[in-house]
Amino acid sequence: MSPITFAGCNVTFAEDQPEYLPLPARREKDGRVITCWAMTWRERLSVLLRGRLYILMLTGGGPLQPILPAVVPPGEE
Repeated sequence: MSPITFAGCNVTFAEDQPEYLPLPARREKDGRVITCWAMTWRERLSVLLRGRLYILMLTGGGPLQPILPAVVPPGEE
């Protein structure tokens, strides 16, 4: 999967950090951060056939942050 830009993006994280992929996002006033990811055809088929998506979160030993995977942008459900 690759992070992609989308309507409403207003920030890019790690833009000047070559060790990371730039992460386009929309930062909301209430603290929410929304990102959009594009799947390859192989990833799409895997999700279709297996019905599973794994999420790796790098917390650095800190507390786990709430996440909400979705297939439509928040507010458009």
